[in-house]
Amino acid sequence: MGPLPRTVELFYDVLSPYSWLGFEILCRYQNIWNINLQLRPSLITGIMKDSGNKPPGLLPRKGLYMANDLKLLRHHLQIPIHFPKDFLSVMLEKGSLSAMRFLTAVNLEHPEMLEKASRELWMRVWSRVSVGLWESSGRTLDDFLTFPRHVFRVMILPPPGGSTVLPVTPLSPHRLPAVFSSSQNEDITEPQSILAAAEKAGMSAEQAQGLLEKIATPKVKNQLKETTEAACRYGAFGLPITVAHVDGQTHMLFGSDRMELLAHLLGEKWMGPIPPAVNARL
Repeated sequence: MGPLPRTVELFYDVLSPYSWLGFEILCRYQNIWNINLQLRPSLITGIMKDSGNKPPGLLPRKGLYMANDLKLLRHHLQIPIHFPKDFLSVMLEKGSLSAMRFLTAVNLEHPEMLEKASRELWMRVWSRVSVGLWESSGRTLDDFLTFPRHVFRVMILPPPGGSTVLPVTPLSPHRLPAVFSSSQNEDITEPQSILAAAEKAGMSAEQAQGLLEKIATPKVKNQLKETTEAACRYGAFGLPITVAHVDGQTHMLFGSDRMELLAHLLGEKWMGPIPPAVNARL
């Protein structure tokens, strides 16, 4: 009989793009490493408030770095992540409370569906968008991310074949979403949006509706609060965090880029973000 699987907890929020990246990498390794992966839906706004941290969207340089970083990671990790149409509105106004309560209900009632349901909610926010920049010019998001100017200064270019270049225009951080456009607007706040994600994850309409009706119950609210508080006790100041329980010790790792270190702590082999067994199926 071999050694018992080590418990690895992933605390995440679908509002966090880096949580999605860490989630997919761990899901790829959960049947390769000798681990018991436990998914912990949490609320990033509660962690931010408890730790005094701020979302990257409030800091222009962090926002620019994150935009370019996610673009590079999209290709490196082979995860179809894109900026949402209304980035600041999604992050700062709409939030993820209903979605994370729904995932908490899923975890309580149908934990076998949690992975797929979580992925579908991430897909709605961070993937199923057809993003364009400066519709009149035909420019793309990639043009914006590589444009050699400050994130909040935009040069409006003419349409293809045009001859006039408009002057550089200052752009307030609060107007940043105005430079993006999308053919779809799949949010995670409205009940119908959550139901659509649940059904796409494989739930029946009746099953999804029953879980949605439970998000306002004390049991679900308290569970999400307790999980978020547990993340704070581990020292979280953002998400994702991965907590590894190894030989009586607990290790908290922040971010999606600590998986090689996690492998070292677990005594497992790191084969890159796309291990051969997964790469063969892509």
